[in-house]
Amino acid sequence: MQATMNSKNFRFGWLVLLIGLWAASAQAFELLPEQVDDNVWALVGEIRGRTPENHALNNTLGFVITPKGVILIGSGATPTGAALIERTIAKVTDQPIRWLIDIGAQDHHWLGNSYFAAKGIPIIALARTVAAQKAHVDDHLARLKQVLGEEADDVHPVYANRVLEGDRAELNLGRIRIELIWPGNGHFPGDAVAWLPDRGIVFAGDFVFNDRILGVHPFSNVVEWRQAFERIAALHPRIVVPGHGHPGSLAKAQRDTGDYLDFLVEKVGKALEDWKDLGETTDALDDAPQFQHLKFYKRWHRTNINRTYLQMEAKQ
Repeated sequence: MQATMNSKNFRFGWLVLLIGLWAASAQAFELLPEQVDDNVWALVGEIRGRTPENHALNNTLGFVITPKGVILIGSGATPTGAALIERTIAKVTDQPIRWLIDIGAQDHHWLGNSYFAAKGIPIIALARTVAAQKAHVDDHLARLKQVLGEEADDVHPVYANRVLEGDRAELNLGRIRIELIWPGNGHFPGDAVAWLPDRGIVFAGDFVFNDRILGVHPFSNVVEWRQAFERIAALHPRIVVPGHGHPGSLAKAQRDTGDYLDFLVEKVGKALEDWKDLGETTDALDDAPQFQHLKFYKRWHRTNINRTYLQMEAKQ
């Protein structure tokens, strides 16, 4: 009898565990609305990588609530993700989305545009940003297809219908003053920032990675990225909303992004001056404990050193 009871208890325990695992997996991904100031919010996606469950929303977007409607900064990677953005904002305010600003050229910052364009919402961007989106769109669509499968079939690139020339443009939307600024090339060429000068808040996009290590792509000019970060810091923002991770102070952005860009440029530059080869440089700089708190350090750090070396060597 005791053996029978133990067997039943064992099976019941496994059933409870399986139900718990199923329930956890069934929970839908949600964006985290994080208030950074009166009527100014960040939409924080997952810090981990892109997955079908998170609709490739492993980045941070944002919105500003005005008396005349919501200014949305970034539209996600797909129409499904864009609809999730809209639903998340609706939990915070009854105001409708009235304007969409594209500051990023990478897919998860703008390929949800079609969802909002279909609602007649104007899309605003610098000409540089639109040009970069067009230059990379084929690669982005292919990557989204690999990650998201059928969801990516609904993605149809729609570009800004209000394109602003120059490297700096001022907008007044719903009585909120916003400046779109191209501070230089960074993670992606053509990326811009949205600066709220009256609030001291900058939506820095992929110029700033908080909480996770930044990624250097072959087209990410590290030296120029460092200079662009310095130009953003020269605005003396009170709050920085990054392209990845949680909002924070300029000191946090400096610690998680600025210091790391300094490390790459200065350490790799010194190695090149000393005629050290690529392998020797990568091994020598591999252990950087001051950055090991950043997620994906082990995955990206050696790659970042490698690509920085090759870029800087090519400029010599």
